Amino acid sequence: MQIRPAQPDDLERLIDLDGTIESTEYLHIDRGGEGLLVTWGIQERPLREKLVDANGINEDLRFEIRQVLEGIENGIALAAEHDDQLVGLIVAQLDAERKAMRVLELRVDYDFRRQGLGTAMMYQVIAKAREMELRAVTMQTLTNNFPAAKFLVKAGFDMGGLDTHLRSNHDLVKEAVAMFWYAALD
Repeated sequence: MQIRPAQPDDLERLIDLDGTIESTEYLHIDRGGEGLLVTWGIQERPLREKLVDANGINEDLRFEIRQVLEGIENGIALAAEHDDQLVGLIVAQLDAERKAMRVLELRVDYDFRRQGLGTAMMYQVIAKAREMELRAVTMQTLTNNFPAAKFLVKAGFDMGGLDTHLRSNHDLVKEAVAMFWYAALD
């Protein structure tokens, strides 16, 4: 295995990575109260049926990744290879206004998971953000991507907030609420 700086042509190879999400659990969000007295509760719960999601990359995300890979936007992009085959990619974009590095995508091919590649690439992004004297590394997941939540907690991230309307007006009902994660560097 080798981790190297990612190149623009890695974007086309990204499509070949099997980014399937499998989970039997999710993070359930309960809302209580009204107005400014609203409260949120989060708890692990079993899914009604096992989640198997291909986790495709939409055009907006492809565009953001391309911007970093081509050097149009400042950021960090690392690729993991095994026998000249792309098996992982992490792309993070600098958010200078917030003094943070925002991870756009972290993907490890299904067959190469649980070998420390994602952790190694994330720690390299965190180290680079520290070098740049940034205050945090951030990432966004959905509550139904329980494996990502567990990974981020293991990597030292704290859940910093949620958005029950980011993708639709029914995210809470669909159990796919956006969660915002922060790894504080200061």
